[in-house]
Amino acid sequence: MAIVVNLEEERGKKGPSLDALTALVSDDLAKVNTTIVDRMHSPVELIPQLAGHIIAAGGKRLRPMLTLASAKLCNHRGPRHIKLAACVEFIHTATLLHDDVVDESSLRRGLASANAVWGNKASVLVGDFLFSRAFELMVEDGSIQVLAILSRASSVIAEGEVLQLITANDTSTSEDSYLEVIRAKTAALFAAACRIGAVVANRPKAEEAALESYGLNLGIAFQLIDDMLDYSAKQEKLGKAIGDDFREGKITLPVILAFRRGDDEERTFWRRNLEELDQAEDGADLRHAIGLMEKHQSLLDTINRARHYGAIARDALGIFPDGPAKSALTDIIDFCIDRAF
Repeated sequence: MAIVVNLEEERGKKGPSLDALTALVSDDLAKVNTTIVDRMHSPVELIPQLAGHIIAAGGKRLRPMLTLASAKLCNHRGPRHIKLAACVEFIHTATLLHDDVVDESSLRRGLASANAVWGNKASVLVGDFLFSRAFELMVEDGSIQVLAILSRASSVIAEGEVLQLITANDTSTSEDSYLEVIRAKTAALFAAACRIGAVVANRPKAEEAALESYGLNLGIAFQLIDDMLDYSAKQEKLGKAIGDDFREGKITLPVILAFRRGDDEERTFWRRNLEELDQAEDGADLRHAIGLMEKHQSLLDTINRARHYGAIARDALGIFPDGPAKSALTDIIDFCIDRAF
């Protein structure tokens, strides 16, 4: 049975934030940002100009902060985690550049997307440049294991994007297929970012596996909330228009649940809008879609799914001793989920 969440009550609470994590890694993050600026330099002026546009667009640096915090959790001593955190951010930024081209997005975090300013070709090529810079940083680290983890994550992300392309506009997509997509396109990098924190500290395999599980399940929860937010007024505060996924025909969990729980007339509505992309220009179909999601509690149940994966992530940290790093990583679980409110 679905758990009913009182959204108004939840919105009234002061939610968790990134403050503890930011304070924990602030010195290291400053070094990461310096590394990012240094490594995106190129004599080809368009490259740092375009890369700087998206990097400066206001991202939280969540993924590199996870690497830094995981390294602290494992008592890492030394500078290796700095370059590797920058590497993680380069991989993430490269995927954003490519995603905006594929999705034909005109906005990124409330600003014009790079492809809207410089065009698709430049965005794809600069994304390739950032991937290459990431691999240079991996090689400089000198660890075959780190190279294996991050290179594998890069290929899995690409697989996830292709899987999403295949399932787009297909209302028969199952929840399992959807989860396979988000594990690949989002959670894989979260998992890798956390795992390498244990690797650079030469921690036991059990701690590597625990941090990988933490990152994977945190990433799934994060993407579930992102997909829920596409049908929420809260999305406007995150710099994205409501209903982007709907207009593109993306099949996300709120859609999957509403489609499965609907009657024949409702399923016909979903097929027309998402498979044929026959949508009312005045936004009436989007409003009706949100109404169906509220009727079938698919937005609330998406949040509950996120809480489930958040609980798994929390349990994964159980083998580590209590302390500021563990507390900050635990807070991030709540932060990622409570973005819904």
